[in-house]
Amino acid sequence: MASPMSAGRFLDALRDEGVTVVEVGDWEHHNRNHKGPWGPVHGVMIHHTVTSGSEHTVELCRDGHPSLPGPLCHGVITKDGRVHLVGYGRANHAGMGDDDVLRAVIAEKRLPPDNETNTDGNRHFYGFECENLGDGEDPWPEAQLDAIERASAAICRVHGWTERSVIGHLEWQPGKVDPRGFTMDHMRERIEERLK
Repeated sequence: MASPMSAGRFLDALRDEGVTVVEVGDWEHHNRNHKGPWGPVHGVMIHHTVTSGSEHTVELCRDGHPSLPGPLCHGVITKDGRVHLVGYGRANHAGMGDDDVLRAVIAEKRLPPDNETNTDGNRHFYGFECENLGDGEDPWPEAQLDAIERASAAICRVHGWTERSVIGHLEWQPGKVDPRGFTMDHMRERIEERLK
């Protein structure tokens, strides 16, 4: 069980890992904490946005839309490999997911199939939205994959977690497919190597 790191520590951790960070507005205080607690935190969740265009994607993830207010994540990872910080605290990214998956993340064990939506993921996960159409054809540039790896490793390093604390949205919530275009097993291998 871990308390979320401070916004300043989060920023430092990303930069220490070699992430190119863009701070968007008053990101440190932009959150959904009035809707429920944030923490304890147990892992990192990776998403794709189903959008194109970095400026539009960052704006959408910061502000959200009428049916889902922002922030929709903590950081937006654009195709050029930059991580745009849009919020810090509780964010509308994970939604309800499987308590068995959460237990596996906490124990850093192999993930079971996600078949329930009975647990609040927004409380327990750092979230990164990654600019991609999510159609399985839109490319994932190496700079973007490297940023996903580095950002995830940065958080794991601070909390003393292994790569098994990093999951995709598709592993958390039944019916979700993101991220599509690379496998989370391969990304976890990359994160494991970086953490060494």
